[in-house]
Amino acid sequence: MAKTTRWGILGTGSICGAFAEGLTSVRSAKLVAVGSRKQTTADAYADRFDIPHRHASYEALVADPDVDAIYIGTPHHVHCESTILCLNAGKGVLVEKPFAINAGQAKRMIQTARRKKVFLMEAMWSRFLPSVIKTRQVVASGAIGDLRMVIADFGFRAGVDPKSRLFNPAMGGGGLMDVGVYAVSLANMFLGESVKVASLAEMCKTGVDGQAAAVMKYRGGELAMIATGVRTTTPAEATILGTDGYIRMEQPWWRNGAITVYTDKGVKKYAPKIVGNGYNYQAVEVGKCLAAGKRESDIMPLDDSLAVMKTLDAIRAEWPLIYPMEKKTKRKAVKKTKTRK
Repeated sequence: MAKTTRWGILGTGSICGAFAEGLTSVRSAKLVAVGSRKQTTADAYADRFDIPHRHASYEALVADPDVDAIYIGTPHHVHCESTILCLNAGKGVLVEKPFAINAGQAKRMIQTARRKKVFLMEAMWSRFLPSVIKTRQVVASGAIGDLRMVIADFGFRAGVDPKSRLFNPAMGGGGLMDVGVYAVSLANMFLGESVKVASLAEMCKTGVDGQAAAVMKYRGGELAMIATGVRTTTPAEATILGTDGYIRMEQPWWRNGAITVYTDKGVKKYAPKIVGNGYNYQAVEVGKCLAAGKRESDIMPLDDSLAVMKTLDAIRAEWPLIYPMEKKTKRKAVKKTKTRK
């Protein structure tokens, strides 16, 4: 019998609700606690999902002895500090994508997890879906030959609201960080870490990217092309191209769409069934890793998350888009350098 993983949720936003719902499809998981910055919010969320422990601070949540792992569903500009808080308390962590604001933060998170010897994984839920797993299996079988290119998009149109996290620079807003990360992660999953990036973006009046496109080059000469945005609706399709054929990941590819394999031998279509709302698969992976004493996942390794963050940094550098918290970090670094002189 699988060991039960006792979960706590840090945050009470909509993505946290989706994860809580996903846990109901996992027999080896139990949602036991929630942490918010206000008791009223924690109570309301706990009542909604029948959670016994309701904490009025994140610090109280991470100190809860009945919690084995914590899902972090806060806006991504605070992923780093929330993750380190949990890791320092010895709690396994599943942190929502994007992993962090930049590669510098990602390194701090990974270094803390490895130093503390505590489990950490990015909640890139699409990697664990049956359709993506099947696509990886087809690629690994050699059916389409050697991989040469990945093309993927993910974008939607939202009304510009300066207060929304999607358009607020102080919250790491913009299409790339919100949904473009899915496409970058997909490309890196198949091709490894990119070595060169070329990108263009149309910026919103709030200063974040409304739509963007990028081309990435990889060590073997492979290429990836992505399109993303929060002001442009895209088909939500992906294509994996090899020397002997290609795979179409149908819309929405990031939510278990069907896949079709095209080769000289013919056409094969797969429509893997999904259980639950999809968020359950990553929770199952965390439970398996914790039960086996593993500190990171083979499906979503920490080095992969860092590589994706490096690519996101490189893409933003082309525009450029520097978030307010990054400007503060750079000022501090300059100040320290001058002091040493």
